[in-house]
Amino acid sequence: MSEYNWCHGPECHTYSTQDRIRGVKGNKVLKTRKVKRSQYVSPQSSWNWFCSHSCQQDFWNKYGAQIRAIAPRNEALETKVNVTTETYQNWRGEDYQAKTITKVEQQ
Repeated sequence: MSEYNWCHGPECHTYSTQDRIRGVKGNKVLKTRKVKRSQYVSPQSSWNWFCSHSCQQDFWNKYGAQIRAIAPRNEALETKVNVTTETYQNWRGEDYQAKTITKVEQQ
């Protein structure tokens, strides 16, 4: 398997930049950029699939409605939490309160 992906931006091959020019004299084309898969980010990261913010935005503008139709969100999601207020001291010895949020494990 290749360590590169082709940029998924639908307009990537139309942007006039030097690194997209391919071909011999008299037969030049603008070509979609290759995107190197990074070992430093998650395999699902968009930086493994798009060469720039512009290409990523073009993709969302063109395909966003279709993607949202796959799993529409008709109501808000919720996570049960416990909120506690705890008292701490700052470096001057003055008390202050801070809220701590912990998720409740659901059975």
